[in-house]
Amino acid sequence: MHSPTHLPLHKEPRADYVQKVTGTATFASDIEVPGMLHGKILRSTVPHARIRRIDASAALAMPGVVAVLTGEDLKHLPGSTTRWGLSLRDRPVIALEKVRYVGDPVAAVAAMDERTAEEALEAIVVDYETLPYVTTAREALAEGAPLVHQDMDKLKDYYFRGECAPVPGTNQFQQWNYESGTVEEVFAGDVRVFEDTFTFPMVFHYAMEPHVCVAHWKPNSLEIWSGGQTPTAIQRVCSEILGVPLACVRVHSPYVGGGFGGKASVKIDPLVASLSWKARAPVRVCLSIPESMLTCRRLDAELTLKTAVNAQGRIVAKSVRAVLNGGAYADTGPSIAVKAAIRAIGPYHIPNLKLEAVGVYTNTVPGAAFRSIGGPQAVWATESQMDIIAAALGRDPVEFRLLNMADKGQTVKPDLRPMDVDMRRSLREAMRSLDSLPEAKHAGRRGRGVAVGASDPGIMPIGGAIVRLRADGSVNVSANTVEIGQGSRGVLRIIAEKVLRQPLRMIAVAEPDTLQAPYDWGTGASRSTVIIGLAVQMACEDVIRQVADTAAEVLGGAPEDYRIEEGRIEGPDGSISFMELLRRFNGMAAGEFLGVGRVNANTKDGAFKLAPLFWETGANACEIALDEGTGAIRVLRVGGAADLGYVMNRKAAEGQDEGAMVMGLGHTLSEEYIYEDGQVVNGTLFDYKVPNMEDVPLHVGTTLIESGDGPGPFGARGGGEGAILPVAPAVANALFQGWGIRIKELPLTPERVWRALEAARAGRERTTDKN
Repeated sequence: MHSPTHLPLHKEPRADYVQKVTGTATFASDIEVPGMLHGKILRSTVPHARIRRIDASAALAMPGVVAVLTGEDLKHLPGSTTRWGLSLRDRPVIALEKVRYVGDPVAAVAAMDERTAEEALEAIVVDYETLPYVTTAREALAEGAPLVHQDMDKLKDYYFRGECAPVPGTNQFQQWNYESGTVEEVFAGDVRVFEDTFTFPMVFHYAMEPHVCVAHWKPNSLEIWSGGQTPTAIQRVCSEILGVPLACVRVHSPYVGGGFGGKASVKIDPLVASLSWKARAPVRVCLSIPESMLTCRRLDAELTLKTAVNAQGRIVAKSVRAVLNGGAYADTGPSIAVKAAIRAIGPYHIPNLKLEAVGVYTNTVPGAAFRSIGGPQAVWATESQMDIIAAALGRDPVEFRLLNMADKGQTVKPDLRPMDVDMRRSLREAMRSLDSLPEAKHAGRRGRGVAVGASDPGIMPIGGAIVRLRADGSVNVSANTVEIGQGSRGVLRIIAEKVLRQPLRMIAVAEPDTLQAPYDWGTGASRSTVIIGLAVQMACEDVIRQVADTAAEVLGGAPEDYRIEEGRIEGPDGSISFMELLRRFNGMAAGEFLGVGRVNANTKDGAFKLAPLFWETGANACEIALDEGTGAIRVLRVGGAADLGYVMNRKAAEGQDEGAMVMGLGHTLSEEYIYEDGQVVNGTLFDYKVPNMEDVPLHVGTTLIESGDGPGPFGARGGGEGAILPVAPAVANALFQGWGIRIKELPLTPERVWRALEAARAGRERTTDKN
């Protein structure tokens, strides 16, 4: 087996910087296990069909092919279920009786090498009976639409708190409604009412490392090396499917080459584990990028907003209808739909609210969590409409926002935690950040736009950590938060350094391992610093108590007389090294101090019971140029701001927010799945366009606000997701401010912008002719 790379003990907070640059970091896709077979997946070529027959005999006859897994094998799996899911148990390990989208796994081959496995796929014959299919949410909601799923096997409290609300006999896997105040009465009163509909595309996560898993099934045990973000969720699902106790399912989490939610919850691991069970050998499956594109994507959405404004310019009522296309399997879709409806409120205090969230099955790639679930879809709609309203009222868009923003401590939605961020400060800081940047070289017209966003992270406050203080003063931190590039291991080192007062070079963070580290709900929703960071802080404080108690017993006095310093403990009569303290206590220079930290809903006297644990916010101000001949937008300058409470690693935090901004430019300007005849037609690196260095703004400024009042260590709150929220509407608002065109459909491709420009010119010409 490829041994994990040990973290060097040095002064750089992020040990992975050097490892990744030098190529010594071990990623999930680098793992090799003795006797390992290579797996490949045969995928459906039709969007909806019954499987009449699968003939794998020719593949099994090929030299080097060890096993083929199909739906027939699910009858013999040793576990309690053959289907899994997070809110609905709707996904079979491998297609069983039906396929539901182009890309649905139909068979899996395990062979001695990848080439043989690939060739074996070509030898498998699948006979389909095609069925009618639906691609869009509107098609799926239409009367008489073909059903993607016949049954709604609802789960309770698995990945998110509570249950989803599917509508049996339809394609709706979620129907959620909320109302406070008297919305319809207000709409009928003396107010101006604005109603707009906005659409948001399907978007690929595009992590550099595609989905990968190595699984080794043995009787009564299962070991997995996964590129997933949530090892304990993977552990649980695989335990249920293969009938292995949780204690005997070990999930390792090496470095992961990006996730962004596309590797959250559970993805390919149950299939790979089942293939290992069938082959009776360890199996590695590493997808290609086109295969990852067929594994999950961001949910596309249609949001309809109806907003009432009084004579003073205050928003007094708002209704939101968010319809999200969740694809063939629900995954986190039920929660994403609800979050989209809530996040469409914005960071505004609106006394009357009516929210509706609809999650819909279609015969498309399954939707999944993606960097601020439901947030970019919602903020795109709300912040675009804010400028539409401001323009109609003749108000400055910034002042209109400032007038309606919730004060810090004021509610946004009555049953949620009050806003814990000063959003007016954030917006002003974003604008100041933009104005402080160098002027971009551009001779033509420019447009400027602003937008803000607020999200309520769906954080489960469940997680733990172990901290060991060794005899020589070195420290080991063990936790199951996954390093997907965000720098979590570095943050945990910083927390241990600050609490234990030991130098960074003496602190190491272990690779996540469900056998060794305490339970953690998962890596996502900007929770690692807050939840696991807090657990590390608590574990360090546990260590300090133990050291002080030991010192008092050995040296006399009270525990509070002692404090930890580098490599030693200081007391009334001087200092003593940890080594000498253990020698005197144990009779020899042996032993360690081990602390445990656990976070749950009762943490901080029950304060963690109220959702959200913190509000994650972002403000964006941008300046754009436009090639009016082609419709191509060029973002010249961007200023951003976010309140992180306390910044653990400024370089990493700025990189997170600036990376989120660039990622947001993807769905703003170019990224979208294009479907024709029930299948993705641009699902390759050549056809799907993400931002490259030429698309990055010429100048970027990021302001990180430290209010010191977050729920995490030293007053920190999560970061890295808020900055993606306002990007699209800020650019669209700049387009309107500079050229007078309003587009309500993303992405803002050159063709779409050019057509809007031509329509605006034609409208002006008609007006001129009439005059």
